Order: sequence, then C-alpha cells, then structure tokens
Amino acid sequence: MIPVSHPFLPPKDEYDQLLSKLWESKWLTNNGVFVQQLERLLEDYLRVPSLHYVSNGTIALQLAIKALGLKNEIITTPFSFVATTTSILWEQCTPIFVDIDPKTLCIDANQIEVAITEKTEAILATHVYGIPCDVEKIEEIANRYHLKVIYDAAHSFGVQYKGRSIVSYGDLSTLSFHATKLYHTIEGGAVINNSGQHLDEQITQLRSFGFVGENYYSAGINGKNSEFHAAMGLCNLKYIDVIIENRKKRTREYDELLDGKLGRILIPENTHYNYSYYPVLFRSEEELLATQWKLKKNNIDTRRYFYPSLNKLPYVAKDDSCPISEDISKRILCLPLHDGVKEEDIIRISALITEKETLSIF
Repeated sequence: MIPVSHPFLPPKDEYDQLLSKLWESKWLTNNGVFVQQLERLLEDYLRVPSLHYVSNGTIALQLAIKALGLKNEIITTPFSFVATTTSILWEQCTPIFVDIDPKTLCIDANQIEVAITEKTEAILATHVYGIPCDVEKIEEIANRYHLKVIYDAAHSFGVQYKGRSIVSYGDLSTLSFHATKLYHTIEGGAVINNSGQHLDEQITQLRSFGFVGENYYSAGINGKNSEFHAAMGLCNLKYIDVIIENRKKRTREYDELLDGKLGRILIPENTHYNYSYYPVLFRSEEELLATQWKLKKNNIDTRRYFYPSLNKLPYVAKDDSCPISEDISKRILCLPLHDGVKEEDIIRISALITEKETLSIF
C-alpha cells in the first residue's frame, strides 16, 4: 500500500539520545527543557516574535480564540479541515462562512466585507494546502472594521510570502505538528503571537489551567505538550529543509506527468512554498470517485481533503451558501506525497489516473 501520507522519522539513535536525557532528568512535561528549546528554535526558524508550543493544532485554534476574548461572530472559510469550524463552535462563537477563491481555494477576501455585521469580531482564515490567503486585503479590512485576524496555518510550516514567514501575518497564527504534517512532533501544535506581551501572558496562562505559580487568573485548559513530543520536534527540525526539497521534487514529477490532465491550484507570486500536499481537481465527483476506487484497488491511498464543505456540516446552525466551496470539495483529491513516495510510484500513480477508461481528459 502506498499511503497518502506517512510521518518522517529521524535516525532512531538521535531520538534515543534525547530520551536518555529524559530518563536521567525525569522532567517529562510541564514546560521542560526540550519544550523551551524547541520554542526558541522554532521562533528562529520561522522568524516570529513569540511561539507557544501546545498539545495539538485544534487546541492552538481554541487558545487563539480564547486569548483574543472572542464571543460572537467569526468570519471563516468553508474549505478547511473540520477543526477550523469546530474550534469556533467549541468556544461558543458563531462561524459565518464566506466562499473561497476558485484559484487558490483560500477564503475570497473580496467577499468578506459583505459578511460583516455589528456582531462580527474576527476573521479566521486558512492558508489552504499552505497557499497564502490574500493577507494584504484581509489586513486592510480588519483594520478598517477593527477586527481581529487569526490564520489557521496548519499546512503552512516553512511557507514565506513576500519574504516574510506566512505565520507572521495576523494577530495570531496557529500551526499543527500532527504526524501527517511535513514537520511533526508526533502530536503537537503552536500559537504564534504577533501582537505583543499581553497576549503572550494570556496564552501562557490559558495553556496551563489559567494559573501562574499558585495564583489562578483565568479558566484555562491543559494545552501543554510533553518532553517526548518536543524531543521528536528537535530531531525533525534538523531535516525540514531536506523534507521540503524532496516534496518539491516529487511535486514536479507529478506536474510533468499530469500536465494539462487535471486541475491544479494557483500558488500566488512571491510565495516560497512548502509542497505540503498534492491536490488535484477532477471535472466531476463521478470522475473523482472512479479514480479513487481504481487507485485503492491498486493499493494506492488518496484522501478527499477537504470534503464536505464545512458550511454543510450537520451541526452548523447557519447554512451559508458557498457554491464554489461546495463544488470544489466534491471534485478535489489529494494524491500521495511524502518522503516514502519514490519516482516509480509517481509514474505508476499518474499512469493509472490518466488511463482513458478512468478519466476523460479535459
């Protein structure tokens, strides 16, 4: 089986060396040495002022919403992983869906202003597949209407836009370090704060039950991560540039073999991309399902990432119409892309996809 994703693992002896230090220190969690070291190294690598390492990407989103004190409407995208929406709901806020740009699949910044009401407090947008949102337009709208901006950058580790780390945009950005991501800490995530010391203090408290020392300040949660996870992150960070370069190479092989045969997503100019996924667009859902079935029969895993459009979730009370997202979500499929995929795999996958009985070329 060729999986659609699988985790990069560093040389085992490198991880074992760090584990031996944990056995000696017995400091396993509660903001240990490895967590602190990882936070500083990630701040340097991503060129951001402040990063808080947390237990997963969903908690990162919830902490971002809570730290900003949001309680009402949040304008968001219908085309993302379900955690983007459920984090809003979990924090008792109301998601207001705005449709997506058909070229980048990120939230259509030109439609945001129409959705703003007196209850709107923030914009929560996703850099889909690591493709940057229209950050300039979103910033301009947010400033004009005094809204907070959170970016779900779960797919965006290492992405730069106009020479800046993509996670340096917005009041807060969040990352996921889940095992399926190109950079992972087994489980994990981060909140990146671009808005000063006060928010740093808020996030620090909220991540650890709302207390500092023996003093309780707020209703926090246990969002901390362990030294074992941080140790994996320290090991993997050394290989991140090699990981991205390998994905770039495999992406170009797909591009060459599938050129003109499937729809692709636009990567904006001035973007230093991370090649986190390889999504392709079919002409219809029927073509997608036929191809997915054929690949599965040949032991090749794929993923309908993202399906369904989040405005169609059964537990979302407000059914905003998002026709582009609803259409794209039915026709998009992610192909295998990770360090385990070889050139011969790309050739085989592409040949199966382009066989005429499976796909009508368009």
